[in-house]
Parts: sequence; structure tokens; C-alpha cells
Amino acid sequence: MSKVFTIDVAKCNGCYNCQLACKDEHVDNDWIPYARPQPETGQFWIKLKENVCGTTPKVRIHYIPQMCNHCENAACMSACSAFYRREDGFVVLDPGKCVGCETCLSKCPYDAIFFNEELNICQKCTGCAHLLDNGFASPRCVEACPTEALHFGDEGDMQDFIVGATVRMPESGLRPKVFYRNVPGKFIAGTVYDPIDKEVVIGARCRATNGGKTVEVLSDDYGDFWFEDLAMGKYDVVIEAKGFEFKAFGAVDATKDVNLGDIALERKG
Repeated sequence: MSKVFTIDVAKCNGCYNCQLACKDEHVDNDWIPYARPQPETGQFWIKLKENVCGTTPKVRIHYIPQMCNHCENAACMSACSAFYRREDGFVVLDPGKCVGCETCLSKCPYDAIFFNEELNICQKCTGCAHLLDNGFASPRCVEACPTEALHFGDEGDMQDFIVGATVRMPESGLRPKVFYRNVPGKFIAGTVYDPIDKEVVIGARCRATNGGKTVEVLSDDYGDFWFEDLAMGKYDVVIEAKGFEFKAFGAVDATKDVNLGDIALERKG
């Protein structure tokens, strides 16, 4: 049964423990025949990507651990015979067979393979196969995660998580074995206020419509509204509040997160 990684993005708090644990396990440690030592700099076999979305003061941050996806249709394996697949599904680069030609670097769409100039070989995540083969239950990155955002196990046992999860670059057709849940969608946000009283407007009815589908929220006690987890696309936004003229924004482009800023509502009459 193939092993998989599952990552709950909502639980990741950006502590970097996974990244540090990988460095601690592999820098200056020679795990032949699985891997040669990872250099101190220039390589991250697991790397935490910080995503800062929106503009001040409407900002959201989330973190996504990224690593080799140990793909079922691994492009690296097609590019070089130094790669092999273990019975547990991990794709490993045999350091004894690598000749440093670097052909594999351009084949991996995830930038998960690195070149070690000192050793003249390419390197990548092994899934800590040297630990798994010696009685350990999990790779170091999973073991080090304090929020249990990272999990590891048999693909069949992880189906409750996998069903409905996403993978990076599904269009590649490589069938990655690292699955993500709760990756935030895009947002449109803003603040509504009364320019005469110079007060925020609480409870304004805010609607965002895309392709016949409408999302509705109310402005909160600070006059803020957030349309969250939106699919990418263009939205027509309408804001209504009792005693005020409605305000409309056409074709708001949510291919990235949008802060509409401070929105003044005009009083009726």
C-alpha cells in the first residue's frame, strides 16, 4: 500500500518545525544508500511557503508546507534511471547512481529536486525512508508538527482526508501523493461607513454574485465585510443598508484577493 502525506492548511501556524526537523535529520548526516548529507544552505526538502493575501488592513496569512510529491506518474523517474520507487510508494534518488547531469531538475514541476555542487549529485526528499525502515512510524517533518497539521500513513487509511482534498498542479497528470485540505480560496473585503456621521455602518447587506451564484454577508461591528473562500473569477458586489443608497462594484476581479477599501454610503434623500 502506498504511503501518502496529508496536510491540513487550517492547522498550520507557520512554526517552521517541519522545515527545521528536516534540516536537523539530514544536514551533515550521511544516510547511504538512501541519501548523502544535505547542505546547510540552498536546499529545503520540505519548505514552508508563507502566503500573504490582500492589502493592509484586509490581510490574511496562511502557510503551505511543500515537498516532493512522490508522484504516482513521477516525471523524474522518466527522466533518469537513478530514481526508483520503493514498495511503500516513495520515489527515491539513489545517490550512488546519480552522475550529476541535472536533467531531472527541469523535469520536476514542483522544484523539489536540488543540485549539490560539493557532491556533484542531485538530491531530494526521501520520506525519511532510512527511519521508516528502522521502526519509525513517521518521517521527521510529521513527527515534529505540534499542531498535527501533517499526517502520514497508508493511502487506504487516509481516504476520509483525501476525498475532497486538493493536490498541487493537478493538471500535470503526475498524480501527487501529498494531499491538502482547507487551502483558502480568494476573498473580497471592505469597510462601509457613513461619511456624515463619520461612523461605520453595521449590518449592511453585502452580496457578491458570480455566474448566477450569490454569496451574502453582513458588515460587522467594525463595518467590515468579508466574502471568503471564493472561487477565482469576477464578481458583481452590491452593498445595501437601511437609509442609504445602494453601492455597486461591477466585475471585481477575484483572481487575487481584493480589498475594496473604505466605502462611503450616501444617505437617501
